[in-house]
Amino acid sequence: MDELVQRLAEGDHPVVTQRYKSAEELKQAIDRGYVLVKFTDTKGGTELGFRLDHTATDLSRADFSQATGSVHVVGNLTLNYVKVRGVADVDVATLAGQGHLEILEQ
Repeated sequence: MDELVQRLAEGDHPVVTQRYKSAEELKQAIDRGYVLVKFTDTKGGTELGFRLDHTATDLSRADFSQATGSVHVVGNLTLNYVKVRGVADVDVATLAGQGHLEILEQ
């Protein structure tokens, strides 16, 4: 098993969506179905693109126009040849939160 994948699959880790400068930009990315999430506690940070699963993603607690609340984003990707599901809870005001990976195939 890949060491990075294994580490990010163990517990929650700090994440940011720093590519987006505002809650509205984050909402636009969500609407496009693809969000960049950076795990900050790896060497240099590890930015991953989540291809969103709209049935598992929850936007109900967020008000993007007021930049309040939080979003729960879920999406699939491949990291170092391992299929994983990325999960992140992001505060809309700070564009930071917690996230982890779930290993789908080894």
